[in-house]
Amino acid sequence: MKFLPTAIPGVTLVEPAVFRDERGFFLETYHQGKFRDGGLPEHFLQDNHSFSIRGTLRGLHAQLRKPQGKLVRAIEGEIFDVAVDIRPDSPTFGQWVGEVLSGENLRQLYVPPGFAHGFCVLSETAHVGYKCTELYDREDEIIVLWSDPALAIAWPVEEPRLSPKDAAAPKLAEILHLLPGHGKNHL
Repeated sequence: MKFLPTAIPGVTLVEPAVFRDERGFFLETYHQGKFRDGGLPEHFLQDNHSFSIRGTLRGLHAQLRKPQGKLVRAIEGEIFDVAVDIRPDSPTFGQWVGEVLSGENLRQLYVPPGFAHGFCVLSETAHVGYKCTELYDREDEIIVLWSDPALAIAWPVEEPRLSPKDAAAPKLAEILHLLPGHGKNHL
């Protein structure tokens, strides 16, 4: 298992060791000791699974008081997975990282607490699984507009399928006052 840094410290691409033969393949998606040695969390509290069709964009979601770290993978299909740093005291505040995750490349992306997360579906359908370091709390959730011009995320879809709450989300600058440590950086 390899733990590869991305352009934003803490966001980590995980490449599992894949054992293939004529029957298929086997891999570990999580191993507590290997994750600890790779500098990632050893404990997750919740597992989620979503199914989406081509062009669906989910995000950008985060939690305020109990921020979640997420270990994301495309079980089947292909997605463009995005992590946006929303920690106002961070030198990479407002920056994003995007990676293609698929059932073919078997990569995972670790998105640390303090980041907004989202993905869009590139294949006909996609099953996405992710482990979370905190439990989901609807009252604690914030959403950032997927197309916020200040973030300039290079989404590979122009007119995504969105939920009503994702479509009506505010820009990051509009919720900056809610973020812990705000006032140190500005978009």
